[in-house]
Amino acid sequence: MRILVTGGAGFIGSNIVDALLADGHEVAVLDDLSTGKQTNVALNVKLYRADIRDNDALTNIFNDFKPEIISHQAAKADVRESLQRPQLYAEVNIIGSLNLLEHARRVGTQKIIYAGTGGATYGEPQYLPVKEDHPVNPLDPYGASKHHVEHYLFLYNYNYGLKYTVLRYPNVYGPRQNPFGEAGVIAIFTYKMLNGETPTINGKGDKQRDFCFVGDVARANVLSLTNGDNQIYNIGSGVGTDINTIYEKLQRATGFTKPANYAPDKPGEVYRIYLDATKAGRELGWEANVGLEEGLQLTVESLRAR
Repeated sequence: MRILVTGGAGFIGSNIVDALLADGHEVAVLDDLSTGKQTNVALNVKLYRADIRDNDALTNIFNDFKPEIISHQAAKADVRESLQRPQLYAEVNIIGSLNLLEHARRVGTQKIIYAGTGGATYGEPQYLPVKEDHPVNPLDPYGASKHHVEHYLFLYNYNYGLKYTVLRYPNVYGPRQNPFGEAGVIAIFTYKMLNGETPTINGKGDKQRDFCFVGDVARANVLSLTNGDNQIYNIGSGVGTDINTIYEKLQRATGFTKPANYAPDKPGEVYRIYLDATKAGRELGWEANVGLEEGLQLTVESLRAR
C-alpha cells in the first residue's frame, strides 16, 4: 500500500516507517523537521518537508503522492508546554489534523491510523488498568487536543466513509527518542547517566506510567492497516512502573551510581495510569512483546552508540 506517515522523521514516526518498509509498503514522510531529524528517515523514502497547518503545501503533497493510508503521528506533544501555549496545541493538533482529513477526503485516501494518547486523554483514572470506555477528562491542553481529533475521525467516517483506527499510546520509549526535551523520561535519564550527570526527578518519584517499547507501538500501526476499522484501542503493557523504579533500572543498565536529585512536582500530570490493551489483543492480535528490562537495555545501547 501507499502510506504517508506524518511526523515520520520523529521518534515514533520513524520507527513506524521502518516497520512499514519491512512489511513491503511504499512509504513517504511528511514532517516539518521541527523536532524530527532527516537522518531518521530511510534513504529510499521520499520526505516532504511541510507543516500540517500549511494547506497549500498539503495540496501539492497529496496531489503528488495520493496516499491510500495515512499514519498520522505529527503533533505537538509536551504536556507542560501545552499548559503555557494552549492555542498552539489547538492549531497544530486539531486544525492540522483537520487539514489532513480534508485532503484525505479529496484524494480518496482509504484510512487514517491516528496516534492518540492514553497517557493524557483519560485524566486521573477512576480505575486501573484503564479501558477504552473510561471517561475522558484530560488535565492538559495536549490531551484535550489529541482527544478532540477522535471526534472528527468519527464524523469523517460517518459522513464520507473515511476509515480510521485510533491507537491510544502509553509512555513510549526506545531508540531515537529525544533526550533533550521535557518529555521522554527514559531517554533523558539515560543520556544524563551516560554522560555522568545526575538526573532530576520531579516530585517523589512515585508517579506510575505504562512504559511501552517503540517497536511494539510500530507493530500496532502495521497491524492496523488491515484491522480495527473505526475502532479505538489502548496500546500498552497494562503494568504501572514508578519513576524511582525506572531510575534504579537505568542505574543498573548504565552503571551510574549516584542517587537522583529531586525537585518540586510539575502541574498538569496524572499521578498514576496504565492501560488495559485486551481489546487490541483480541481484535488486532497485538500485545507488548518487549519487556521493560530488555527495552531499557536496547535504549541504553542505542544512546551509547550515538
